[in-house]
Amino acid sequence: MENLIIAIDQSTSATKAMLFNEKCEMLHRVNVPHKQYYPRGGWVEHDAEEIYENVLKAVTGLLEATSCKDFAFSLAITNQRETVVVWDKHTGHPVYHAVVWQDMRGSDFCNELKEKGYAPMVQEKSGLLIDPYFAASGAKWILDNVPGTREAACRGDLLMGTMDSWLVWKLTGGRRHVTDYTNASRTLLLNVHTRQWDKELLDLFTIPSCMMPEVLPCDSVFGETTLGGLFAKPIQIAGMLGDSHGALVGQMCFEEGLGKATYGTGSSVMVNIGEQFAAAPPGLVTSVGFASLGKVYYAFEGNIHCTGATIKWLQGGLNMVASPDEVEREACTVEDTGGVYFIPAFAGLGAPWWHSEVRGAIMGMTLGTTRAHVLRAALESIAYQVDDLVKSMTRQAGIALKELRVDGGPTKNNFLMQFQADCLQVPIDCSDVEEASALGAVVMNGMARHVWGSFVEVAALRRSRGTYRPVRDASRMEMLHDGWMKAVNQLIK
Repeated sequence: MENLIIAIDQSTSATKAMLFNEKCEMLHRVNVPHKQYYPRGGWVEHDAEEIYENVLKAVTGLLEATSCKDFAFSLAITNQRETVVVWDKHTGHPVYHAVVWQDMRGSDFCNELKEKGYAPMVQEKSGLLIDPYFAASGAKWILDNVPGTREAACRGDLLMGTMDSWLVWKLTGGRRHVTDYTNASRTLLLNVHTRQWDKELLDLFTIPSCMMPEVLPCDSVFGETTLGGLFAKPIQIAGMLGDSHGALVGQMCFEEGLGKATYGTGSSVMVNIGEQFAAAPPGLVTSVGFASLGKVYYAFEGNIHCTGATIKWLQGGLNMVASPDEVEREACTVEDTGGVYFIPAFAGLGAPWWHSEVRGAIMGMTLGTTRAHVLRAALESIAYQVDDLVKSMTRQAGIALKELRVDGGPTKNNFLMQFQADCLQVPIDCSDVEEASALGAVVMNGMARHVWGSFVEVAALRRSRGTYRPVRDASRMEMLHDGWMKAVNQLIK
């Protein structure tokens, strides 16, 4: 009997259920969106009950759309990270909406901790920066502001967890309260050296340890479920990790020095730094990249605010082009930018700069500057930002980047990908995977069920749309990058 894997990708805007075979091929997908709640400025919430129900809806739709009578199934999970749920372990109901990773209500408390000098200790233990982006301050806010919750938590009546923990608890009928190393490493409460909940960090955020889930490697069997009665017999929940970590695994970045970049509105960049923890460069974080086959790999991570958003702005904001394809065509009509540099700081400069007050600029224009020069400079700005971030990571870790594996819409831009390869002076491999995060969960599922016994074995299943290798001279690229740095420095001084 052939085995199929149902991968749940519980993201910020929707829940996707995907069906994969053991060749890592996606067979079908169902998407169910959920409501976003904005009760106040800067607050973002989700209804955790709705999300659980959407998991069942998505899997129901998946099974109805496919003929799967003669197959065996298991379930894998990848999820939006840092979003936190607190629920009553007796009733199974959340005490409040889930506080989403985008939510800023914990800012004042986080700033207070930083002012009191806790930042170095927190980063040394957790690998993270003190920030409301991570789960701890959201959980603390619930305990401090929802009547009766702190008392209930201290009695041992409440549980907390990221969305993976919530879903497994619901899917197993409350029998399993668990999480994996990657999601745990994004809470500000895990000691990434011991990979256990840290008493000092829990006390800092006033969160009782009895609320916390058991922490397991990504390739564990996390429980069994009938998915609310969809299956007559329970199936295994095997394989689980946060979405960015899922993409790292889905891109098969199993070796130190392999990195992944997802080009979307912004870009998420993560580099495998190996089995030894290292402190991240300023403004970046160190997380557990993934844990499998008895090993734990760490990763540096950073996020760039505007990459694909730059192309959308050229099209929809300035009406300079009718389609993204036109940007590439025009950029290729000139040999270079003519000294023009485009700084896409529409929402400030993110990693590795972290200057939120800076705004976008186009610099170096002359009367000879044309539309093509500006469009080419815009594309080059995407590559420069990724280049700055990756090189900051590899210098800090003392490793050499072997290859950057990329996914997302802008990777179809040939000019951009070639220029990225020239900037980094390493191959850029464009993944053929539509859903890298889900594939990462599938890989962990297969490891848990002993479908594959080594990283080499599963890496052989990776498919690529093509590889771009450096063609421009490194000294020429250094000269161009110097110009980029001068332009950025004019804005941040």
